[in-house]
Amino acid sequence: MSLKIRLARGGSKKRPYYHIVVADARSPRDGRFLEKLGSWNPMLGKDDEKRVELNAERVQHWIANGAQPTDRVLRFLDQAGLAKRAARSNPEKAKPGKKALERAAEKKQKAEDAAAAAAE
Repeated sequence: MSLKIRLARGGSKKRPYYHIVVADARSPRDGRFLEKLGSWNPMLGKDDEKRVELNAERVQHWIANGAQPTDRVLRFLDQAGLAKRAARSNPEKAKPGKKALERAAEKKQKAEDAAAAAAE
């Protein structure tokens, strides 16, 4: 049986709330699970300590028994110091597109023209 530590959605429409659960990989997202390990409330601020709550002892137990965390849960575990997440790097994603570069060049040109006109 392939086990995953993943999110199960709760909450109402447009007010998400997630439980961090251990479930069989074949079961539906909000379906049957083996154990609830914590919760994540994305509606709270990023600096709020109640945003992500984990039962560290049980998480370690399930990882030792072969449960694989999903990427989002692995981020939480890395933040809590329970697991290590390899840093991913996509330097192309951070670069602005053609239109943004054109707008920036145009804005810079206008600023230079305005500075030259003010100097005269």
